[in-house]
Amino acid sequence: MYRIGVIGDRDSVLGFQALGLEVCPADSAEAARQALHRMAKEGFAILYLTEQLAAQLGPELALYQEELTPAIILIPGKEGSLGIGMANVKNAVERAVGADIL
Repeated sequence: MYRIGVIGDRDSVLGFQALGLEVCPADSAEAARQALHRMAKEGFAILYLTEQLAAQLGPELALYQEELTPAIILIPGKEGSLGIGMANVKNAVERAVGADIL
């Protein structure tokens, strides 16, 4: 059975633990990088990652972009949205449909 994980700063991710998701608080980009690779090797199907850390992990995220698992979904952190997650959704829809419909 596949698992779902959440990586981000402690304040942003602890609420997901109440939903039964595996939470990995990361205070730095290096800690997030290690958690990302570990969870990918352990067979997580979905990883939620805060946008603030994703902005610092560009090359690592590119490694998993075309892979089937894990699907990496960006979520806003406690500081709010940076717009990166929505831009990724827009690009995915544009690739699938062939035009910008958003």
